[in-house]
Amino acid sequence: MATLAERLGYAADDRLLIVNCDDLGSSHAANVGCYEALRDGLATSATLMVPCPWSREAAARYRGEDVGVHLTLNAEWDLYRWGPITTSPSLLDGDGGFPRTLEDLWDHADMDEVRRELRAQVERAILWGFDISHLDCHMGSLQLRPEFFDAYLEMAVEFALPMRLSGPSTERYAGFPFRSLAVDEGIVFPDNLVSYITVGAREPFERVVRDLRPGVTEIYIHPAVDTPELRAFAPDWEGRVDDHALVTTDDTLRAAVADAGIELIGYLPLRELQRAGR
Repeated sequence: MATLAERLGYAADDRLLIVNCDDLGSSHAANVGCYEALRDGLATSATLMVPCPWSREAAARYRGEDVGVHLTLNAEWDLYRWGPITTSPSLLDGDGGFPRTLEDLWDHADMDEVRRELRAQVERAILWGFDISHLDCHMGSLQLRPEFFDAYLEMAVEFALPMRLSGPSTERYAGFPFRSLAVDEGIVFPDNLVSYITVGAREPFERVVRDLRPGVTEIYIHPAVDTPELRAFAPDWEGRVDDHALVTTDDTLRAAVADAGIELIGYLPLRELQRAGR
């Protein structure tokens, strides 16, 4: 069977890397940082948090870049809140926004409301003019519970979009074969996902450049420019600012990617492959 790289028109041993900017729309600082990373840096795709207050401004800046939807059912910050764009009481915590934790979401969400909210987020991005390239999910909320993954997969099938999925080790933790379920529905996803716990991708990015395996790998970053707004709401603001510098002004990393023979790609080729297969 042909590898994903071969299906995309590359050799089986080629090393392809997607550099995705998470959290577009979460703040003005993120909007500036993500688009600079896409237009002037090493980033190849981004994902939009539709329910966030700055998402409409992100849409106004859009010029046809490779942008997907960062399906969002959580609002993790203490003082900065956002909530569902549909009438969905089960998706609210007691503070007027989405739940802060995954456990709170998983314990209380009504799945009909989840599906309605996810669909509305994708449809709103389309209404705003985005040519959506793929789907992923904020905080991994849709991947680790079977009923939530079913909703995630339904959106990928309904809108004919590739999706971000973690690797086989996460399958063992989750306890169900989400990668096989996606394959059965004709959904395309990268071979590997570089995951890490805290915001700030410098160390994992440098490591992946050294050790990248053949195939299609995705690494996600959280680029943002340094502003008082960012410092006020994000305890991890330094990691976000460093991610921006990492992919826009760090000539050492850019040279390392080139020297390693790594091909940077976005999600749009995966989307076209998936749709051609259908």
